[in-house]
Formats: sequence, C-alpha cells, structure tokens
Amino acid sequence: MADQIKALQDQLQQTRSNGRKLNIVGGGTKAFLGRAADPAADTLSLAEHTGIVEYHPVELVLSVRAGTTLKEIEAVLAEQGQCLHFEPPHFGDASTIGGTLACNLSGPARPWAGSIRDQVLGVRLLNGKGEHLRFGGQVMKNVAGYDVSRLQAGAMGTLGVITELSLKVMPKPAATATLVQEMAMDEAVSYMNHRAGEPKPITGACWVDGKVYLRLAGARSAVEATADKWQGEVMEQGDHFWQQIQDMKHSFFADTDAPLWRFSVGSAATLPALEGQWMMDWAGAQRWYRGGAGLSGLEPIARAAGGQVSVFRGGDRTGEVLHSQPEALNIIQRRVKQSFDPDGLFNPGRLYSWL
Repeated sequence: MADQIKALQDQLQQTRSNGRKLNIVGGGTKAFLGRAADPAADTLSLAEHTGIVEYHPVELVLSVRAGTTLKEIEAVLAEQGQCLHFEPPHFGDASTIGGTLACNLSGPARPWAGSIRDQVLGVRLLNGKGEHLRFGGQVMKNVAGYDVSRLQAGAMGTLGVITELSLKVMPKPAATATLVQEMAMDEAVSYMNHRAGEPKPITGACWVDGKVYLRLAGARSAVEATADKWQGEVMEQGDHFWQQIQDMKHSFFADTDAPLWRFSVGSAATLPALEGQWMMDWAGAQRWYRGGAGLSGLEPIARAAGGQVSVFRGGDRTGEVLHSQPEALNIIQRRVKQSFDPDGLFNPGRLYSWL
C-alpha cells in the first residue's frame, strides 16, 4: 500500500504557482480515449498511489486508492467469491480503477448489472486548489444534493484528481452459459430486445460476425432451465468470448488505427445501413461502427435514434470526438468545471476543446 497524497498535493501546488497545466495519468492504458492530451502540460501520475484501504466482504463494499490496478482488485475479490459487477475492460495489466471511473467504462453486463457510475458509493479527490475532499461514503443512500461521486464518471479527470473511491461489489454467479446462433443484424435487434425483456438470468446480449450471443448467469437451476428453453447452441468457450468482448480484444476491434465509432442509442432503434463493419452489445443499446463517415454526418443519425455518437478510438484526436451538446449544457459544464478547477489545471481540452 502506498499513500501519495502529500506528494500529489505538493506537485499540484507547484504546478499551479508556475501557471502550468496537468495531464492526470494512472496506468496510461486509456490514453487513446478523449481528445489528445495537451503536450505542453506536466504529468501528474497516480501509478504509485495504490492499495486497498478497506474491504468488507460481508457488506459488499470496497474502498481503494485510485492507482490500484483492476487486476489486483479482482484477484482480492476472487478470493471471497466476489467481483466488480460492471465488468470493467482491461486495456492492459496497468489499467487502474481510477481511470475506469474517470472514463465511465463498463462491460457486457451493463444493462443488467449497472455501470461503474451506478456502483460508486463515494470518492475522495483533489480539487484545483489542492484541497483533499470527500464526497459520498460507503452506503448507497448517502447523498443529499449534488452527487459529486457519480459526476466523476466520464469527466475524464477534468473535475479533479480522483484519489480514492468506494464501490459496491457483488458475488460471482454460481453458473454461466452462452447460447449462440446465426442471425442477420436487423433480426438480431428485435431478438435481443425480446430476450432481454424476459424474466430470465440474462447478463449479456451481443451480435457480431453474423451471430447472436446470449449469456446466462446466476443460479445453476435457472441457467440450465433457460438454456434448455431458448434456442441456440451452447458455446464451450463462452467465458473466454465474453472476456474478449469486455476487454475489446475480439477480432472486430483488431484495427486500432481506423476510427471506431460508439453509438449509444435506444436498444430497439433502427440505424441506416451505413457501409462498414458493425457490432452490437448491450442488447443493441451500444453499437460499434467502423467506417468512413465523420462526426457531423453521424450525429443526426444518432440523434434520430434517441442517442449519441462519439469517436472511441483512432481517427483525428485533435478535433472534437464527443457528440455535441446544447449550449445550455455547455454553460452548466463550464460552471461545474470552474467550481472544481478554477484555474483550469486538469486535463485541459481532453473532454472538449472548450473545456
């Protein structure tokens, strides 16, 4: 265990007094997300700020420093038969829990298990003045007013330096099974939504390479009964398949240079037949697209489908990569940023060019 708060505060204050900026870095495995980091800014690393602060298996609560790796956390939880229910993706052994929250990353079980945003109970963070603040706690109903803990999900480090977080953890399922069958993309949207609406132990639904994959997880009797009732071949290496989807190591994601677009839309939405490669996850609510379109051309399509689109990986990182927001929301974001980081120290332009 290593508490580096004093060193982090000292560097922050030194940077502030010198009028410079800071790029916040954990394990460095998510550098491809968001806009390109400011090359002129200094690096504030949390890689040494590690360790589990508290773990109460009976209460299903874990408190951990932000630089702790997902690999270490999951190894500790596995000893107690527990897991991070939101299935965070590992982009390498150095992937940290703080970066996972900052980027709001969750895996295939997201529609059923919730996101990291849903399971964070509290955070500690350094604001732009170097103050070490605590928000939330270690129970679900502990917030009156603005929920700053959840506000950090997806903020990409622009609202402060996350130093510690408390999370809800869950028991591992007793049994899992994956059913697979060939199906066209349009048919798969309706099929996955129909299955997801049934009161069955489904925890994953995706379509890739012309096949639908449904994951069942829970009590062994419920999993086996559902697998017998639903159509599809039982996949022998089902757990490996879902791990590949979770960590984005499936062959669909192999090209790391071409732009990879992420659509977050209504699960039953119908999108135009754009030329390129498609993959659907979250029963259709998350759709990955690799093609030659641009953000300005894809935004109206996403908006018509009740959602948003962003450049997840690859492409030009110097321009905007996130779906544009109404000016009213931009004003609110600027005000929130000003309250946490009045000098604009943290990750300048990483989320939007104007933030």
